[in-house]
Amino acid sequence: MSPTAHEVRNAIRAATDRFEREVEASFTKEELQAICAALETDPGGDGRPSTSRMRRAIRVRIGTAESLEAADDTTFRKADLRAIADAVGASPES
Repeated sequence: MSPTAHEVRNAIRAATDRFEREVEASFTKEELQAICAALETDPGGDGRPSTSRMRRAIRVRIGTAESLEAADDTTFRKADLRAIADAVGASPES
C-alpha cells in the first residue's frame, strides 16, 4: 500500500528538521520556509514571503510548474508531495 499524503508530509517534515504531526495538517509557513531552504530556492518577495508565493516557488523548483506566474498556489496534492519528498531526500514509509 502506498503511503498516505499525511505520511509523505511527515517524511518531508522530518527531512527538513521539523516535527512530525499526529493529525493531518497542511504545511505551516515555517515548514514551507524550511522546504524552500532545503531545496535552495528563494521565493523572493519583501521580507517574509507569503505561503502562496512559497508554494509557487516550490512547484517551480520541483518541476511541476514552468514559472512562478504559471504555478498553482493551493495546498500541495499527493503528486506534489511525492516530488517534494524526492527533492529533499525524504522517504515515506509504505
